[in-house]
Amino acid sequence: MSRRQLPIILALGTTQTLAWASSYYLPALLADPMAHDLGISTNWIFGAFSASLVISALLGPRIGRQIDLFGGRQVLSVSNLTIAAGLVLLGFSQSVPVMAFAWFVLGIGMAMGLYDAAFAALGRIYGTEARRPITGITLMAGFASTVGWPLTAWGLAHIGWRDTCFAWAAANMLIGLPLNFFVLPAIKGAKQAAATAEKPHVPLDRTMILLAFVFAAVWTVTGAMAVHFPRILEATGASHIEAIAAGALIGPAQVAARILEASVLSRFHPLWSTRLACLTHPIGAAVVAVLGAPAATAFALLHGSGNGILTIARGTLPLSVFGPKDFGYRLGIIGAPARMAQAISPLAFGLLIDLMGAKVLMVSSALSLSALAALSLIRAEKRPD
Repeated sequence: MSRRQLPIILALGTTQTLAWASSYYLPALLADPMAHDLGISTNWIFGAFSASLVISALLGPRIGRQIDLFGGRQVLSVSNLTIAAGLVLLGFSQSVPVMAFAWFVLGIGMAMGLYDAAFAALGRIYGTEARRPITGITLMAGFASTVGWPLTAWGLAHIGWRDTCFAWAAANMLIGLPLNFFVLPAIKGAKQAAATAEKPHVPLDRTMILLAFVFAAVWTVTGAMAVHFPRILEATGASHIEAIAAGALIGPAQVAARILEASVLSRFHPLWSTRLACLTHPIGAAVVAVLGAPAATAFALLHGSGNGILTIARGTLPLSVFGPKDFGYRLGIIGAPARMAQAISPLAFGLLIDLMGAKVLMVSSALSLSALAALSLIRAEKRPD
């Protein structure tokens, strides 16, 4: 990374870690105490969380277009305000409607503040040179679960889930907002260019559809594992502490894989590293199927490493295939099915775990392998459009 890029990478890496930890990773630990306090089933919590991801998917193309026009500083800064507002509402919720509305607000914040928006912002700043900065911010944000889950667990044990929500809201206001607003550059001439810009024409051709399917399939797995990973490991016979400890290794595995992507794999087209990443989760599931709970650590490392590369590929693969023109808008279109799949996966896999137990890994492995099959139909060459 160049010295010119480093401040932006460090700022976005920090704000992405915070955004993921204070939104997407919350239900894994807070769903049970929230449901108990509100007197409802945890499925209500996961259902509201899923609805928030639907909102995020629907807003994705519009937000990507805004970043294409104006850059990412304004959008990402507003995301911190929105996530903080959703967390405050969640902390004050005493009924299902208020809780559901809080997740609605959080869905808007996630649409504006998670990876797709950050990748689009980097594409707007660096164009075709955005691959390394994208890898750089994911190196840091790969620790979101490693940082977020223990901090949330500590808050849950010492101050309760409501004050934990308030603490995450404060972090968004005091850390995330200043970094996004003061470090990200303003785009010169953006307002003038936006005034004359026309809505982009992005055809839904074969490659676009295949990429949308690939990321929908793998993000179904990612979404399910982010919420249910400890529960799935417990179904294999691991204790609660063992499952949490193994889950904490996902973050370091993601970072290690991203270092590999930034060094060795960066010499190759992102298509090859994406294909490799689609294999790691099925391999880990096979190891657990054979060895059971003692293989929990190996499974966490394999799943985390694949997920680490797939996260980068969500930005770098479309950039390499289509180029930087209308990058944010294109990411929004390609990512919409993935966010829809993420919306369904926590609730769907929660029900599947009740029915299948640890055998649910057969379903997640089949999804990963179907993504690999789709990737085999895409050629590693840059498109002229």
